[in-house]
Amino acid sequence: MVLSKEQQQQQGSVSGTVTTTATVTAASSVLAQETVLSTVDSEAVGDLILGGVGSRLPNRPGNPRSRGSVDDRLISQKLHMEIPIMGQRDVCKVLPSSSSSSEESSEEISDDDLQAEQREDDLIAAANVYDSTGKATYKQACEMYGVVPISYFVRNMNNPELSLMHYGLGPQGAKAIAVSLITNTTVLKMNLKDNWMEAGGAKAIAEMLKENCYITDVDLSDNQLGTDGARAISTMLIENTILSRIALSGNHFDDHAATYLAEAITNSLKLHFLDLSHNKISNTLGNELGMAIGENTGLQELNLSWNCLRGKGCIGIAEGLRDNVYLRVLDLSYNGFGNEGAKALGEALKVNNVLEHLNISNNRISVEGAVLLSLGLRGNATVVDLNMARNPMQSAGCYAILKAVKDNAKSAIKSLDFSDITVNNDFADLFNSVKEQVPNLEVKHERNLDQFKKPRSKADPLTKLKEYMKENQLQAEHFLDAFDLVENRPIRLRKFQEGLKNARVPLNDMEQQKLMELLDKEKDGEIDLGALNEMLLSDKSPS
Repeated sequence: MVLSKEQQQQQGSVSGTVTTTATVTAASSVLAQETVLSTVDSEAVGDLILGGVGSRLPNRPGNPRSRGSVDDRLISQKLHMEIPIMGQRDVCKVLPSSSSSSEESSEEISDDDLQAEQREDDLIAAANVYDSTGKATYKQACEMYGVVPISYFVRNMNNPELSLMHYGLGPQGAKAIAVSLITNTTVLKMNLKDNWMEAGGAKAIAEMLKENCYITDVDLSDNQLGTDGARAISTMLIENTILSRIALSGNHFDDHAATYLAEAITNSLKLHFLDLSHNKISNTLGNELGMAIGENTGLQELNLSWNCLRGKGCIGIAEGLRDNVYLRVLDLSYNGFGNEGAKALGEALKVNNVLEHLNISNNRISVEGAVLLSLGLRGNATVVDLNMARNPMQSAGCYAILKAVKDNAKSAIKSLDFSDITVNNDFADLFNSVKEQVPNLEVKHERNLDQFKKPRSKADPLTKLKEYMKENQLQAEHFLDAFDLVENRPIRLRKFQEGLKNARVPLNDMEQQKLMELLDKEKDGEIDLGALNEMLLSDKSPS
């Protein structure tokens, strides 16, 4: 059929529109794939990280679309930005259509791009087919990120608890695990300690925890997360409403990282346990941490041991403890609270009526600091366990703390730890007095050996042997029957020792040796039982 020139132009316009639509659709597909599979620290994709199509169950709580999902509005926005370059190559090139009759340009895709797209299509297809464990997604993610799959992880993805300590995951391995756990509904507790994940791995895990609404307990200790990792984790803690326990020990968090962590402590409502031990948080951020502790309304256990807290920072944390009404366990050991910090803690204990366990061991607290702290214990009714071990507070400091417990009729103290601190007789007398008032009280301390050692018996072994025979009404001949000898022959020392054992004589090894040396007058290794019988019948003590 012959068409007029005007009809041909109209048909060409419609064809150009169809071509443009197909081009945009192809670009949208590629962009969606890059969104799911791009690394979490890629600046090109902005906030589109780790989510992906179908990452949220239909019946899961929250917004109808998961973070990072690909919907029409999101694609349109990216297309309007002319689709940024992904990585170091052009994924696709789309030229906008013109209302004029100019030629429509088609997209140009290389062979390498097509192969990459095919691999990514397979991973997206696996993600869209809902998998409650994420095994299929994990295997393909490992291929995409260039890491070897961990067989233990694949085998145990159906278990509620996963332990992946010391596997050397690195940032890429952590990303592969994060992708697969977005849709996992069985894992509740995860241990990723010591995997050198760094900030990149931390960002991946953080984004996963924003999406996963089942995991409640995570250990990310000893992973070199640094400041950037702390920022990613802190943002996650503010958004996540499921996670209740997280360990971040040994991650090189300094004062810059503590700024983000303080914000997370302030705003996190669900988190109950936080471990920040073995980091580099100093007194610079102590005030901010103290304010965060005072404003927190959910944290029940906080570990700040083995940091660099000193001076004003310690006072700030103590002031935060005074205002807190939820914290029950606080570990401040191996810092530098000193006497000023001890005084501030004493003031806090006068007001705080929630804290039960306080550890301030190894904090350079002297006798003066212990006395100042004891003033707070006189009015406290909730602290059950107080650890002040290895402080230079001497016996006088221990005495002040114990005296405060005795003088407080409402005291709940059941355990005092003064390990490696030597106490004197005054402390021992006070402790015996307090035991009558608090029978279940346990006190650990370094004893003065000269005061607490048991007095040794001054009786010689032969006298003890006579007393034993007298108590048991044994005659000498009956006692010697235990040696089972023929006539009145000498007995070897070994046989004599066996005879003492058979007769159940209460002599220790040293006393038996001393008795044998006494009886072996000839020093020939034999004992004359006749001489022993004479000694047993004699009333004279051996010389």
